[in-house]
Amino acid sequence: MRVVITRVTSASVTIDGTCVSEIEQGFLVLLGVHKDDTEEKAVKIADKICGLRIFEDENGKMNVNPKDAGAELLIVSQFTLYADCSSRRPGFSDAGRPEMSKPLYEKVVSECRNRGFVVKTGEFGADMKVASINDGPVTIVIDL
Repeated sequence: MRVVITRVTSASVTIDGTCVSEIEQGFLVLLGVHKDDTEEKAVKIADKICGLRIFEDENGKMNVNPKDAGAELLIVSQFTLYADCSSRRPGFSDAGRPEMSKPLYEKVVSECRNRGFVVKTGEFGADMKVASINDGPVTIVIDL
């Protein structure tokens, strides 16, 4: 699994001109599922997301986890994170097929919710417009 986590002051997902999800302070999480990923990896990546200490403490150091910062999560599926760009036209043979990726995406979402987070989502497989106001900017990539 691969996630790109951006600390945001706000983020939203719009589908067909309608805003379907939005958050205030928190993480915009773009989630890519690899063809060899497992439910175990989904649990581990959720743990990483929920424990990542990239909010600032009283001394301006990145030392506060999202729970203590009162952060919300917006998790959006994005198979293009596994693009092979060795040629000019990206290939996506390493990305998980939708029938195996969607349950793993949903597992990450449910694991984050089980940890007490407000979690908003995009719509798996939809053509989404994602907007965000990056805070910092702070952007972290995690591969498992």
